Amino acid sequence: MTWQVDLNADAGESYGAWTMGDDGRLFPSLTSVNIACGFHAGDPLTIQRTLHLAAEHGLGIGAHPGYPDLPGFGRRVLEATPEQVYADTLYQIAAVAGMARAAGLTLRHVKPHGALSTRSWTHAPTAAAIARATREFDPALPLVVLPATLLEREACDLGVPVVLETFPERAYLRDGRLAPRSMPGSSIHDPQEAARRAVMLVTEGRIEALDGGVFECRTDTLCIHGDNPHAVEIARAVRAALEARGVAVAPFPIPGA
Repeated sequence: MTWQVDLNADAGESYGAWTMGDDGRLFPSLTSVNIACGFHAGDPLTIQRTLHLAAEHGLGIGAHPGYPDLPGFGRRVLEATPEQVYADTLYQIAAVAGMARAAGLTLRHVKPHGALSTRSWTHAPTAAAIARATREFDPALPLVVLPATLLEREACDLGVPVVLETFPERAYLRDGRLAPRSMPGSSIHDPQEAARRAVMLVTEGRIEALDGGVFECRTDTLCIHGDNPHAVEIARAVRAALEARGVAVAPFPIPGA
């Protein structure tokens, strides 16, 4: 059997003089990148620098919109109306896409960040607002989504292409949700364990659940969180393990293209 998977990371999450992650060392292991749009992290100069760095490494470029929550890094749920979520998401996609165009690059996908993403898994109005903003910006632009969520369903209902994402360095519950970060064992920091999980997700289509049993899923792209203190080592170990298993690591094809 032949397997192929994309390897992405959230990046460009520094802000002004404040630094988050090590994009320069992380990018050589990746095939795609999700760039913070200025709401949960990032600023115009950081976006510009991240785009150029991604281009140097030949990475697929995505927008990574979040709640307007710089102090909380976009990981706090805000009581935003669907209209606000729609406008905020559209604004952020347009910002990164416009700067990418100025650099001679093309936006390939959209992936919600943090609490905005987790809210969209179970809250239909939020999920629909994100999917609608993506579709109305560009109906061919894929949304990167967690399998078996309302965001996947709403995107499919609106005809938005989807790319299914799993996380080798985050634990799952058996219903397919990521384990809350407050739950012991929810984050994986050992590169070899993350690599084992990555191979299992891609080649077996399943992963052990933190609350017992397994979660079965398909994986188009694997995500490494750029703010994980071991992100560089995890990305290297994951890519090496995948390639050793015969998995081709390459940017995901655009659905329907």
